[in-house]
Amino acid sequence: MNQPARPPFVAALAEAPLPASGVAWLDKARRENLDAFVAAGLPDTRVEAWKYTALRALSQRSFAAGDAQALSRDIDPALLALAGIEGPALVFVNGVYRADLSMLDALPAGVDLQPLSHALAADPESLRFTLSRHYREPGDAFARLNGAFAHDGAVLRVAAGAKISVPLRLVFVGAAAGAEIAWHVRHLVELGEGAELTLIEQHLGAGEQAHLGTQLGDVTLHADATLHHVGLQQAGAGSSLVRRSHYRLGARAQTHLHALELGGTLARHDLRAELVGDAAGFHGHGAFLPDGRQHMDIQLAIGHQARNTVSSSTWRGVASGRGRGVFRGAIVVNTGADGADAVLGNKNLLLSPQAEIDTKPELEIYADEVKAAHGATVGQLDERASFYLRSRGIPEPQARTLLTTAFARAPFESLASERLREHIDQLLLARLPA
Repeated sequence: MNQPARPPFVAALAEAPLPASGVAWLDKARRENLDAFVAAGLPDTRVEAWKYTALRALSQRSFAAGDAQALSRDIDPALLALAGIEGPALVFVNGVYRADLSMLDALPAGVDLQPLSHALAADPESLRFTLSRHYREPGDAFARLNGAFAHDGAVLRVAAGAKISVPLRLVFVGAAAGAEIAWHVRHLVELGEGAELTLIEQHLGAGEQAHLGTQLGDVTLHADATLHHVGLQQAGAGSSLVRRSHYRLGARAQTHLHALELGGTLARHDLRAELVGDAAGFHGHGAFLPDGRQHMDIQLAIGHQARNTVSSSTWRGVASGRGRGVFRGAIVVNTGADGADAVLGNKNLLLSPQAEIDTKPELEIYADEVKAAHGATVGQLDERASFYLRSRGIPEPQARTLLTTAFARAPFESLASERLREHIDQLLLARLPA
């Protein structure tokens, strides 16, 4: 019996050469991940995790593997500036580390920040547990793809007890190239016991391009560590960006995530948090604003696995034009996670008749003495609030902009950095209809 022809996306990758590391276990893991990807292909909407995000159009495209000229791409330094914030930064262009654009000269004491390619060359065994991982869920196609092809990214380790006052930045730039390319990056972040860090992660677009980017991040917090993680996604128009961020929190560790999703034609972020230590806390807040024909998909899954763990999440969606948003918020309070406290809310605004947002709350509880609240709404602006502003002399268009901006800004009110809050306000004002 003849086998059905592979879609162009899968067929091209099946023949693509894998990065050669010279490390036997890593090359083996890459091959196994690629074989698993080719065998399963891209997920369709029958896979629950991809129910609202169709990949038919992507499956008909093929991408060149990597950018041979990434080291010479001209990047405007102004693109890399961020609200006057200075400090160490790792910069990647089309998935390739750019030492000339990075700033690693003055790393604070207790911080080890380096490209994954350098860390692999120096000490591959310390990365074996993470980089040899296999991905076996039906919706794991892009994780398998990343596990096969990612040859660079960031390795960030903070020593136990180190309190890092200066923020660190990871910057990923998609730049115009002669062809549509696929690039893949991997980052590993580890905070030692009692460490504290602010990490800013940016995705930027330079010039017209329709690349595919994948990112896989593993973040580990040991006991009593605190991570303030800020994500600003402004990928280039026409690009596809698929990311997964996996947090694992030890006893009393705390993660405070603030994420803004603005860019890309197809943008998906799969956020997973495992609270494995007693009294660990994950606080995730963000907004996604699809416009035009953008499709944005946020998948949030929080697993309470230990006693007295806490999670709180506030997410806002604002869709305009023919934009489509997807939000899945899942909380699982596992057996033994007694005393857990979990709150998740997702509110969404539709600013045009053609806009659409699908939201899917999920809550499973298998423990005792649990507090949990979970809610989701989709609607339009409150006309009573608009009328109130107009009655005070504010023209209707301006009143609607004020209300929409305040709605989208709400998840960032808990962001500690005033500079970043002001920067996000500017991004929201520039994005929302006047």
